[in-house]
Amino acid sequence: MSPVSDDDWRLQGQERYLLGAAFKLRPWATVDPHWDHDHCEFCGTKLAGAEIPDALHEGYTTQDLYRWVCPQCFADMRERFQLRLLP
Repeated sequence: MSPVSDDDWRLQGQERYLLGAAFKLRPWATVDPHWDHDHCEFCGTKLAGAEIPDALHEGYTTQDLYRWVCPQCFADMRERFQLRLLP
């Protein structure tokens, strides 16, 4: 895989809150009953439960289920952001 270039459209200052962050691959879930979906922190792809069929239903999330990253962006950004994968 080639490194992400500095002009990649998905880069929007996420270093401030994602550099070195820990993630776990899991089915989409939320802690807020008013939320029915989230978006990838990089590309904006929708992540949601099965009730939203056009969304991804699995992704990488922080332990608090607040930050979500789609599998493609996680693979692309893992090295640049030193993203850690939790067991």
